[in-house]
Amino acid sequence: MSGFLPDYHAADVMASPNFGDRRDGCAPDMLILHYTGMPSAEGALDWLLRPESEVSSHYFVFEDGRIIQLVPENARAWHAGRSCWKGETDVNSASIGIEIVNPGHPGGLPDFPEVQIAAVIGLCCDVIGRHAIMPERVLGHSDVAPVRKIDPGERFPWATLASAGVGHWVEPSPVGGGRYFQLGDAGPPVEALQAMLALYGYDVPVSGEYCVRTQGVIEAFQRHFRQDRVDGIADASTIETLHRLLKSLPGT
Repeated sequence: MSGFLPDYHAADVMASPNFGDRRDGCAPDMLILHYTGMPSAEGALDWLLRPESEVSSHYFVFEDGRIIQLVPENARAWHAGRSCWKGETDVNSASIGIEIVNPGHPGGLPDFPEVQIAAVIGLCCDVIGRHAIMPERVLGHSDVAPVRKIDPGERFPWATLASAGVGHWVEPSPVGGGRYFQLGDAGPPVEALQAMLALYGYDVPVSGEYCVRTQGVIEAFQRHFRQDRVDGIADASTIETLHRLLKSLPGT
């Protein structure tokens, strides 16, 4: 693929060779946000354009708000890797991926510039409108690949996006005291917590055992929805925030 017309009017095109067909003609109904996690934008973009990397995304957003489209939206970009959401294990076929330039946790997780987030919001609104993507299906890489991935991180401004109509959000319950569950706990209350996480979409065992996987899913949930403390402990704030998110889903 030497080139194509951009799907988003404000994007320039730099075609990546790393793409394929969506499974069975699958139409994208998810939007997955990533940070690049590399020291420079130039290095990250170069990597996404190299065949040997075997990774790509549909869009790439610079710190100054410039947007590059690497893969057409009707094609399957290779951005999510081994992942799952609501039982869908081929997230790449079901989603559009956006890489947002930020050195991430290895680089100290700096704040995302306002101009960059404004560009991300404009792009997301356009993609959401054209593909009728539901708010609760705008997710971070860490949501669909907990434990394995931690981007776009706990400093990503999900609340700002939600205020502009991008993503599902409730104001998180304040961090405080109260009953909590953590690694090694077991019993029906842990099973109920796992069932709530699975109902929302997370790939978590509903076993009643607060295992390493459950701890990682709680960390992923906190990175997105309760960012003040990311510790993998299901405290009252985490559980209350999850409960209110579920209650605010359409049809509930």
